[in-house]
Amino acid sequence: MEISVSIGNILESEADAIVLNLFEGVTEPGGATGAANQALGGLIRDLIAGEDFTGKFKQTAVLYPREGIVSTRLILVGLGKTEDFSLNRVRLCSASATREAVKLGAKTLASIIHGGGIGGLNIPDAAQATVEGAILGNYKFTNYKTGDDAKSLDAFTLVEFDTSKQTDAETGANTGQVIAESVCLARDLANTPGNDLPPAILADRVSEMASNVGLLCEIFDEQRIKDEGMGALSAVGQGSVRPPRFIILEHKGEDPEAAPIVFIGKGITFDSGGISLKGGDGMWDMKFDMCGSTAVIGAMQAVARLKIPHRVIGLVAAAENMPDGNAYRPGDILHPLGEKTVEIRSTDAEGRLALIDAIAYAARYKPAAAIDLATLTGACVTALGNDASGLMSNNDDLVVQIHEAGNRTGEIAWHLPILDGHREQIKSDVADLKNSGGRPGGALTAGAFLEAYVQDFPWAHLDIAGTAWTGSAKPDTPIGATGIGVRLLIDFLRHRT
Repeated sequence: MEISVSIGNILESEADAIVLNLFEGVTEPGGATGAANQALGGLIRDLIAGEDFTGKFKQTAVLYPREGIVSTRLILVGLGKTEDFSLNRVRLCSASATREAVKLGAKTLASIIHGGGIGGLNIPDAAQATVEGAILGNYKFTNYKTGDDAKSLDAFTLVEFDTSKQTDAETGANTGQVIAESVCLARDLANTPGNDLPPAILADRVSEMASNVGLLCEIFDEQRIKDEGMGALSAVGQGSVRPPRFIILEHKGEDPEAAPIVFIGKGITFDSGGISLKGGDGMWDMKFDMCGSTAVIGAMQAVARLKIPHRVIGLVAAAENMPDGNAYRPGDILHPLGEKTVEIRSTDAEGRLALIDAIAYAARYKPAAAIDLATLTGACVTALGNDASGLMSNNDDLVVQIHEAGNRTGEIAWHLPILDGHREQIKSDVADLKNSGGRPGGALTAGAFLEAYVQDFPWAHLDIAGTAWTGSAKPDTPIGATGIGVRLLIDFLRHRT
């Protein structure tokens, strides 16, 4: 979708539809909405008086102007109560209006910057959130729909009346476009089925992206993985005819010698459970077991395109977990890169095995901080549902930074503890550790297992099992992969000094 910024009066826009807004409880609209109300002879005020439109959060109403407004459609979107207003609400309102425009068959849409006036938000941030909402609300994954004629927008224009705000509006719009398009990349990769995106093809796709945006990229094949001593990642992938890959992305930032921020993603392109085979019901969703890696890949694309000043490394441990005659078995003992041996209790606890080799590898960069993302445990879904990701860490300052980034972006990260009892649960009688501590505290023992391979650097783990994909559409997310993590990671970097 083409994104642009225009200076002028939105009532004169020739787009197929224009978007205006209203806070809940307002009876006499002001600003651009007030100007539209006047041009329409009080029609918007009448709509409010009749309680057909109240400004409730994400509520929409469509008007068909006959005079006073150039566009043939005017979409009103409710911003909700002023005390609840936030950038995340801007994003969701913009997405709601965009979905309404798409439903109407509009190809071009123009919108004011939600929150940039009476909402009190600064223009770059409000413009960014408005554009993010439009792109994410317009997203569809239709790669496998033959003869698909799904409606979508071709162009979205932000219209700002004040010429002095043009640079700020353009800066915010560009940032929003880069971030939202990177979320869409993460969604596209995760939505692609396992037969078309095994580890080697994923690596090829990432290499192409890296070349396009200026990231350094190195890929380890299965032999290099073994040579590096990554016995855990190698074991996870050995039951598949599609061998594993380890992907390294690097953004040098302003100081190529600085201690980097390292993002680490679990990239299980399909998870059958291996010998500890999953039940068939719902197994089709296991193409989403790579969503930690897609968050890292999408974030790294945005890092490069936004020219983030920090040095940033992205690591992806990619494998397919399958149960053939060469697969690793319950009872096996593995020798991962991080030295502590692992007794396998369940081959369906494979993601943490892929991650520990990546976490151990990260230590060679002496990172300023490392964050891993993984669809790791059903236990985290049981604990937090689908509205928050689990956050575990060895560093309180890092917890605060991630928590605040999650709140700003609406990608909520809820802090969970790793206690000594959880560490005891993963001790093995025959090896140093076992890869499953049983059902009690399953998300936390998984975090404790990862923590055991962290060396002397600040580390955080995000369990996104409940948030990485959805079975019900939202304004900014259709059914399927959500792309969770991309916006949080970029916000984290942009606010890190």
